[in-house]
Amino acid sequence: MKKTLQYVVLAAVLVLVAFKSVYFEKLSTHKAATGPDAAGKFDAASYAQRFWTEKLLPATAQAPDLSALLTELKANPQAAFAQSHALGIGNIRYFLVRGAGTVAKVDKNDVTVRLADGNDVQLATEYVFGNAARDASGLIRNQDFDNTADLNALAEQLNGLIRARVVPGLRADARPGSAVQFAGALELNQAHLHLDKLEVMPLAVTFSPTVKP
Repeated sequence: MKKTLQYVVLAAVLVLVAFKSVYFEKLSTHKAATGPDAAGKFDAASYAQRFWTEKLLPATAQAPDLSALLTELKANPQAAFAQSHALGIGNIRYFLVRGAGTVAKVDKNDVTVRLADGNDVQLATEYVFGNAARDASGLIRNQDFDNTADLNALAEQLNGLIRARVVPGLRADARPGSAVQFAGALELNQAHLHLDKLEVMPLAVTFSPTVKP
């Protein structure tokens, strides 16, 4: 009887310790303490700067080659789109890509680059908008943000960085015949796939005397 009482007391103590060790917290409270809004109101500009430098640009080094991606899109679209990303539900998907080629034409709104496989791609210089820069890497998650307004603000800030940091140099240095290497974000519609006129939001662009693979 004495041993039974001891076991009962021990069990009660263990239950009490376990109960005290469990902490329940609302998801919204946890996100406010650990997410992008942890320091208060979401600062889209600061977040975009950090994301650009610490995550997005480093991710371009591992991005698929655009020519190889185009080959796969033609041969097996389903497998190709498995590599894509998007925060929203629907047919619009985004790819982080890199490529190299020769400048074929410089227009007011874009720079046309001819890839080694003969495909042409336009690097946007005028109409820099949308969610491609935000979504293409797959490193941004819906659940890390409290609302869509913050996500939209982040997308606009990233587009602003493209306009401020990438476009001026691209416009200044692009010359027909010059070799160029680039990394960027590509938007495609998987339900209505058109590969004849591709536009890439440039994230990094460099020019060199010869085309690098």
